[in-house]
Amino acid sequence: MAPSTLNPLPTSRVTIEGKPAATITDFAPMVNVPPFGMCSSLANPTVAAATAAAFGVLTPMPCVPVTTPWKPGAPKTTLGGKPALTAGSTCNCAWGGVIQLVMPGAIFTQSS
Repeated sequence: MAPSTLNPLPTSRVTIEGKPAATITDFAPMVNVPPFGMCSSLANPTVAAATAAAFGVLTPMPCVPVTTPWKPGAPKTTLGGKPALTAGSTCNCAWGGVIQLVMPGAIFTQSS
């Protein structure tokens, strides 16, 4: 329900503009992928329980993502043997959501 910030760990030891570069394996919930505010998916057991307790009125609960590896990643750029993440890469949440990388942390600027 709300944007969040990807937190790649500096395990690849590669930085771009002073920040750790991310790969398709940077998908650990709460470590790399922080919560997104509230979850409204009935597939999430906490949302389903809260909704049942509210007599069927959808009751969003705090987001705790359960994620899969990112895809597709960069086809030719690898960091430590793993594809690098690029804008448009996605990963899935077990509760039915799709997380998409929309704003990469590095923006190439060329000087004249």
